[in-house]
Amino acid sequence: MLTNHIGDIRVDRIIEQEFPMFDPAEFLPQLTKEMLDPHRSWMEPKCIDPVSGLMTFCMQSYVIRTGTHNILIDTCIGNHKNHPARPSWHQKTDSTYMNALKAAGLTVNDIDFVMCTHLHPDHVGWNTQLENGQWVPTFPNAQYIFSEKELAYWEKTNADKEIPYVVESVLPIVRTGRLTKVTHDYQLNDMIWCEPTPGHTPDHMSICMKHGHHTGVITGDLIHSPIQCVYPHIHARPDVDKPLASKTRQAYLEKYADTDTLICATHFPSPSFGHFHSEGDSFRWRYVEG
Repeated sequence: MLTNHIGDIRVDRIIEQEFPMFDPAEFLPQLTKEMLDPHRSWMEPKCIDPVSGLMTFCMQSYVIRTGTHNILIDTCIGNHKNHPARPSWHQKTDSTYMNALKAAGLTVNDIDFVMCTHLHPDHVGWNTQLENGQWVPTFPNAQYIFSEKELAYWEKTNADKEIPYVVESVLPIVRTGRLTKVTHDYQLNDMIWCEPTPGHTPDHMSICMKHGHHTGVITGDLIHSPIQCVYPHIHARPDVDKPLASKTRQAYLEKYADTDTLICATHFPSPSFGHFHSEGDSFRWRYVEG
């Protein structure tokens, strides 16, 4: 399933990569074999590859179409970007992302807003593309929206020690003047707004959608795998503030469990749409199958 609806809002998944890529014990350091094994029956094969033992992640954007605006949430990995520690991301030259955008009936010219839940490399990559040796905005008609606090953190971190993806995918947007810096409770309109979900990064935010009585959320990286529904306290290795990330995740699950809110999980394997459900003192994830 690549498309879903929240009332009259259309939500499309734009997938750049999806395959087994992370060792559970490495990515979720608190997750022991004894914790994981009882859940392999439903984690395999969709969420964990039984052959390699790696967790399947989906690297994707979401496009929200309100009827008035086309809003791109996060921009994945990008081409020609420097990620030497991650070969599948490093200096890519494929057309997968652009083909996925085209399959959804869109071009780069059709995007009105680009909103980044946070400024990690797999969420900002297609902010820019390489043209004649220069990084330029990929979406020429879009206004880019970053958290001001989040941006300040990464600008300072990059000033202390240069971070290639910040230089390639973040700072060029700042220089263009096409950037709107916002607080983490920013409201784009009465259908789309941000929800503060800090911890994974200093000012991580999720995206909320509403039309009529229908609601949906795009998680960003406050949760990476369905196993974190069972164990909300276990942090992900990239979480900047691990205790805060765990607290945020617990509160988010409590807020949206057992509701009709459509969860658009950023990194969960396809179809990525689903719902949180409470189960005893914990939670479970159930996919919406198309």
